[in-house]
Amino acid sequence: MHLHSLPTAPGVARLVGGASLLALLITGCSSPSQPTAQGSEASTTTSADSSSEGAGNSPLQVVASLKGPQFVGVAVLPDGRTFLDFPRWDYNPVMPIAQLGSDGSLKPYPDANWCLWNETVRNEPQKHWVCPQSVYADPSGMLWVLDPAAPGLKATVPGGPKLVKIDPKTDKVVQNISFPESVASRKSYLNDVRVDTQRNYAYITESGVGSLVVVDLKSGKARQVLAKHPSMLGDSTLGIKANGQELVDATGKKMQFNADGIALSRDFQYLYWKPLTSYKLYRIKTEALRNAALSDAQLAQQIEDLGKVPACDGMEIDANNNLYLTAFETNSIVRRTPDGKIETVAQDKRLQWPDTFSFTADGTLYVTNSAIHKTPTWNKGVDKQNQPFHIFKMSLPK
Repeated sequence: MHLHSLPTAPGVARLVGGASLLALLITGCSSPSQPTAQGSEASTTTSADSSSEGAGNSPLQVVASLKGPQFVGVAVLPDGRTFLDFPRWDYNPVMPIAQLGSDGSLKPYPDANWCLWNETVRNEPQKHWVCPQSVYADPSGMLWVLDPAAPGLKATVPGGPKLVKIDPKTDKVVQNISFPESVASRKSYLNDVRVDTQRNYAYITESGVGSLVVVDLKSGKARQVLAKHPSMLGDSTLGIKANGQELVDATGKKMQFNADGIALSRDFQYLYWKPLTSYKLYRIKTEALRNAALSDAQLAQQIEDLGKVPACDGMEIDANNNLYLTAFETNSIVRRTPDGKIETVAQDKRLQWPDTFSFTADGTLYVTNSAIHKTPTWNKGVDKQNQPFHIFKMSLPK
């Protein structure tokens, strides 16, 4: 997840909804129409990047360094192709979804028309990236883009919220699922997605209201579940920090982000999630989520509270069922073992708000950093994002 001047972070952070959302929108968001484009102002370098300051014995290697618009998520395909998403928060990126070349270049994906969003195409929000939040490679190698369609985090564009499947072999859209307002209300913010390729279901965290979205990919039908359940809501009383500084907006309101991080077990049996501003982790059997006959009250009875974990943005699970979390309060990547033990995998001051993971089959972990704590919302209107945004990689520890 990422954020420019509003509290949203991928794997992005989410808002609580209602009065809280309104207050954040009034106090936090600068214009999303600032003309910052990758093609003109972005500067990208690849793994020869010199940003090793303070790396020490860190296992993290720089894959790419970008001084342009803030990017949120990363997806790495089995063939090595890498994709980034740049949400339209404070910037108006030319390429909200881009393919990263081996030379550090960026190419609009799947094409320039999909990346176009201006007055000439306002009546076609389903055919263009409005404000993509997540790009994800599923276990079969298909690419998915989740677009909450809420530029500037102000409100969704009617007809814009969607989940789009792209076949990387042809670079063509092969499925385009539009979400009705009953699933993605005007106050919603679809955050991150995981796909069960065996049963053809997708699961999405939604941060505006605080809910999960269950999508039957065969029919294209989606349901919102567990809206405003306590497991979906962030806690503003914790005093969440980054770089030792408590995250408070210009009005004195403490950061509060709803359901954000999401992970699906490798056997697709369990879905894990947590609110961003929370130290609690939850999971539920996906079998229950797929049962449309169950009420929210019945679903709630099946939620498992897995105890305390660090505040985090992105999550992912490896082949040994270790759950990895981007622990932004300590500039770290940590993992929770199946028996509940918390281990630090990497700690590096370059991890300025580690955000979103992508794991590859060869055991490589990729992670982005989005410096959300340096955005104007959390610095009395001053943008302190003075460092490049990175993609890092490391081998998954044994």
